Amino acid sequence: MRFFKWAALALVGILLIGVAAVIALDRLAQPSPPDPATLIAKAAHYNVHIVRDNFGVPHVFGHTDADVGFGIGFAHSEDDFATIQDVALATRGQLAASEGLSAATTDYLVHLFRVWETINAKYEADLPPDVRRVVEAYADGVNYYAALHPDQVKPGLLPLTGKDIVAGFVFKTPFFYGLDDTLRKLTAPVQAKLPSGSNGMAVAPSRSADGATRLLVNSHQPYVGPVSWYEAVLQSDEGWHVAGGFFPGTPFMLHGHNEHLGWANTVNDPDLVDVYRLTINPANDNQYLLDGKWRDFERSDAAIRIKLFGPLIWTVHRDVLYAAQGPVLKTDHGVFAIRYAGMNEVRQVLQYHRLNKARDRDEWLAAMRLQALPSINYIYADEKGNIGYVYNGEFPVRKPGVDWKGILPGDRSDLIWHGYVPFDKIPQIWNPKSGFVFNSNNTPFQATGPEDALKPADFPDWMGIQTNMTNRAYRAQETFGADPHISAANFRKYKFDLSYSVHSDIAKEIAEVTAIDPKGDKDLAQAQQILRRWNRSTDIHNRGAALAVLMGVRVAPEDEDGPRKMAPLPALREAMALLKTHFGRLDPDWGQLNRFRRGTIDVPVDGGPDVYRAVYGKPQDDGTLTAVDGDTFIMFVTWDKNGTLSSESIHQFGSATLDKNSKHYADQTPLFVAMKTKPVLFTRDQLKGHIEADYRPGEAH
Repeated sequence: MRFFKWAALALVGILLIGVAAVIALDRLAQPSPPDPATLIAKAAHYNVHIVRDNFGVPHVFGHTDADVGFGIGFAHSEDDFATIQDVALATRGQLAASEGLSAATTDYLVHLFRVWETINAKYEADLPPDVRRVVEAYADGVNYYAALHPDQVKPGLLPLTGKDIVAGFVFKTPFFYGLDDTLRKLTAPVQAKLPSGSNGMAVAPSRSADGATRLLVNSHQPYVGPVSWYEAVLQSDEGWHVAGGFFPGTPFMLHGHNEHLGWANTVNDPDLVDVYRLTINPANDNQYLLDGKWRDFERSDAAIRIKLFGPLIWTVHRDVLYAAQGPVLKTDHGVFAIRYAGMNEVRQVLQYHRLNKARDRDEWLAAMRLQALPSINYIYADEKGNIGYVYNGEFPVRKPGVDWKGILPGDRSDLIWHGYVPFDKIPQIWNPKSGFVFNSNNTPFQATGPEDALKPADFPDWMGIQTNMTNRAYRAQETFGADPHISAANFRKYKFDLSYSVHSDIAKEIAEVTAIDPKGDKDLAQAQQILRRWNRSTDIHNRGAALAVLMGVRVAPEDEDGPRKMAPLPALREAMALLKTHFGRLDPDWGQLNRFRRGTIDVPVDGGPDVYRAVYGKPQDDGTLTAVDGDTFIMFVTWDKNGTLSSESIHQFGSATLDKNSKHYADQTPLFVAMKTKPVLFTRDQLKGHIEADYRPGEAH
């Protein structure tokens, strides 16, 4: 027995020595962290003040654009450093080293999309010095914060560089038009995803009751994470003066306004990804067929460090294959290459910088003609009363007569496109007679009044332009579109509309289930009666919304053209069972289910999926829904008939994204839930009397 005891102890010792060796070798292979003093010293090169207003929103003032870039990097780090560093690690393909196996797929995609090969080849060649100075200054601001708070820094993060900031744009922008959905369909069964959307609306003086120009900025995003909104106001002496929404790791205002103009973004869904089935050489799996000849894959190695437990990190190696079309995926049902809009593009930051600093429509359009952003709708308005809509995209110039929506043969080089449709040829509407433009993730062929609508026949099928409508799009037509003289009050009222249209999918599903003979099923008959009486609203006191919405989310397809997840009747029965189990009735108040939770706040919230006041809830064990997506950062922007700017905004939480001890952790939530806003203090004069702190980065405040 003593022998076995000692043998077991020896084995444990050997294992511990092995684990220690793996840990030591991994650490020795990593670059040494920089001296914090060198990161701190860089702060002396920037002349910037951060002013926090009484909602904690940072107003960053600097002499140069670079000064301001440093300031917003530091200020955003004060409020959400954890997300910023995770974004940076993810875009380096290094997140799994801290997050474990769940992040390994993201790390692999960074290699698959050649993010860093593109960055290293084009960073200096394609980005002018003024833009590089801003992204490098932003990185310096994050580094400065990290050097002052070393306990918050994950191993391997520092130093952050300008290339890291640009890489974030390179990696993330294709996902906004659904590249991730294409990858998921190729590699795994369809998985449930949270539906979401956005709204944008611009109204010209001719449509306004008071001659004003109005813009609604209303993107729907997750409440937290790498694409959650952060509000800031920036002003440099070099003409960069903006207010609006930022993502973690982005120095530039993504949508909002400057002194002269503004825009809202919504996600569009054109067909910008092509999938090719490759024929593999049976005698050599490193070759594929193209134009009758076997060609070698370009092959590289993805070394992915994965945290197993504690300090133990194991490096896994995976092949990365590239064909003439683009990245290659080997799956259980074939080998596929993908080609997508925005491949090998690094100028996204250049386009955003130029958009931020545009002084009029011509300069704004000049920035859009860079065509560095592969997708996203733009709703535009300016101080001179111009409004416009751009169904933006890098639309591949494809060969006519081919089914580009299907899987393409990978052995034909004539199906590999190499250019994009010029900007002036993509769908857009400027200063329509109807006096308004809008988008709610719907087709560009319904974006204004019918007299000004774009015509499908004017655009080739191979552009892959979407044709769908959403409930929010129908409601935009039924509210804004039905009002010939939109007042300021009605502009706000329509934004917070809580209803489903008679043309909506949910209305059609209700018609379908209420036409069924209940055949003596008393519960079903009662449910049908509740749905017949429902006024299609989602106010918190509504007694029909719970049954209708719970049915609707179970039916809604994962994709625009996809099949329903469930038929309406079994979806209704599931909704009935949930309501009876948790609430004891089929018609509880909608607010009993639909909850907004943040810190100690737990309150009912109006709205629902795909209504203009969008709220998407995550199901909880008690049958309730916790809001996690939808309306987040909202702006109302107005230029009165004299061209004078004013704006209001609201954030679902507050400026302190992660600090539960901050008074700004949830100070905007009561206003947000009540569908109210606060003024945007855009100028120094407007800030007077509303200043909570005024400091240089690193100073106590």
